[in-house]
Amino acid sequence: MSESDEADKKEGGNGADPAEGKEAPTEPVAEGEAAAQEVDQVALAKAEAQRFRDQLMRTAADFDNFRKRSRRDQEDATRKGKESALKELLPVFDNLERAIQSSEKAPDVKAVVEGLKLVMRQFTQSTEKMGIKRVPTVGHPFDPTLHEAIQHVESTEHAAGVVALEVQAGYQLGDTLLRAAMVAVSKGPPQAASAPEGEDAAEGS
Repeated sequence: MSESDEADKKEGGNGADPAEGKEAPTEPVAEGEAAAQEVDQVALAKAEAQRFRDQLMRTAADFDNFRKRSRRDQEDATRKGKESALKELLPVFDNLERAIQSSEKAPDVKAVVEGLKLVMRQFTQSTEKMGIKRVPTVGHPFDPTLHEAIQHVESTEHAAGVVALEVQAGYQLGDTLLRAAMVAVSKGPPQAASAPEGEDAAEGS
């Protein structure tokens, strides 16, 4: 065997390619990339959760402000409604006070009554302007949605089931019942007194 053959045998004796021994391992690199991706996903999830948390806090704050604003608006509307009603009724109170002062010096009771009737008419006009109307009672059929019956009375003027007497006025605001009218309901005319038993027996004989 020549010297050159022995050199070749020494160089390639193990049958391995020198370039193959220099390749970098692939598994450690793949594991590193997966770990990096996992970290990125966790960071994204945390950022998304923080974004939702911030959005929730802003929504809660907006709702709280809306609730407070709605309550203020409701209180303002209630106050304005009361102010409007009082402005309509104050002239009635003024005239009622004048009527009371005049009645203390008036020699004629009839003049006092006329003054009070005038105040009552003014009160009715003022309430009608506010959309308040009186519940119809006497002469109208009893309506349990508008009337509260406190007694039944015999009446020759009103048929059974008709309101015969108003005890306390009722009022409506539009279709809403503010207060039911307290009434006495007719049960018809008095029943004819039954004849004594002795008379019935005599008629039968």
